[in-house]
Amino acid sequence: MSSTATLETLLRDPSLNKPLRDIAEKVAQQQRITPEEGVMLFEDAELAYLGILANYIREQKQGDNTYFNRNFHIEPTNLCVYTCKFCSYSRLIKQRHEGWEYTMEDMLDIVYKYDGEPVTEVHIVGGVLPQYDVPFYVELFKKIKAHRPELHIKALTPVEYHYIFKKAKLSYEEGMKIIAESGVDSLPGGGAEIFHPEIREKIAGDKCTGEQWLRLHEIWHQLGRRSNATMLYGHIENYSHRIHHLEELRKLQDKTGGFQTFIPLKFRNKDNEMSHLEEVSTIEDLRNYAISRIYLDNFGHIKAYWPMISRSVAQMALSFGVDDIDGTIDDTTKIYSMAGSEEQNPAMSTRDLVNLIRSVGRRPLERDTLYNVIQDYTDFAFAEDTQFRGYLDLPVVN
Repeated sequence: MSSTATLETLLRDPSLNKPLRDIAEKVAQQQRITPEEGVMLFEDAELAYLGILANYIREQKQGDNTYFNRNFHIEPTNLCVYTCKFCSYSRLIKQRHEGWEYTMEDMLDIVYKYDGEPVTEVHIVGGVLPQYDVPFYVELFKKIKAHRPELHIKALTPVEYHYIFKKAKLSYEEGMKIIAESGVDSLPGGGAEIFHPEIREKIAGDKCTGEQWLRLHEIWHQLGRRSNATMLYGHIENYSHRIHHLEELRKLQDKTGGFQTFIPLKFRNKDNEMSHLEEVSTIEDLRNYAISRIYLDNFGHIKAYWPMISRSVAQMALSFGVDDIDGTIDDTTKIYSMAGSEEQNPAMSTRDLVNLIRSVGRRPLERDTLYNVIQDYTDFAFAEDTQFRGYLDLPVVN
């Protein structure tokens, strides 16, 4: 049954209460839901209902298209001047022996390792330290571009930019212009956490505010560039805080149109100051993906970051509004493995990603960072699938 027919069946269900029916009608008519309705979805809607609405929107926007890319990460350091309570990745300066601090040569060596490989993106994000300042990053970005001009640089969050611009006595406008001219092509979505000051102050009070995060992305969009957005969920926030976060993103997207994709990030409780909190269930993960898809009507894409939630949950999320599962990663990120995610060595081949998408009836498309399609893998035959592996010995039946 098509997603349209499934939604029509839902609307004919006599057991559906009026408030939820009204929301479903809005989705069918491509009308925007309110913040109050968003909270209602979290509080009252069943998973199956949310899946029907989110999948309908996903297929209206993207059909069966499911995107991935070939990427790798550079994480300059896991040492940090900030002490976010949810973070299992960073180490304070006094814990230097537990961390790493890459030199510029170390980082460039990581880039050189992929020479000749068909990667299209390098994702650069890490801890905040004084030596990683504006001149350092400008030189790094220029050297990467000089070495491999076609490699898309997605680099640094507003947390890092806020710190380095303040240190350099640059306005946000001046700083972002310098960064754009140095070779950065887009911004990742990290550092958003939860925008609401009541929660942000408790979990990450010493870094940039939600308003500053949004302002830096707004300036970047005004320069004609694109970025992603995230939300850290499943800790001490409540549903109204999640909807407030989504509303702030939706308002900025109305204004600039610069966001490409939204990535919900699940709080993981290993080795951090919030380890006493239980992690939310897979059901809650899927509900959060679905409501994000329903609420963010002006976002083109919702991404499930598979190294954080596992391959199987990312696969399930493709029926709950998700149309992107990130990339090959190649075991170049430690941010979530150190927080206790299922993927302790996050790497998937292109074939792995394609088969994961195909097995649930979706269309696997390799994209670049800006969602230009590089290759459609719907009917692609991998060499491993066609190679002769010898005859299989079967038992003789008399």
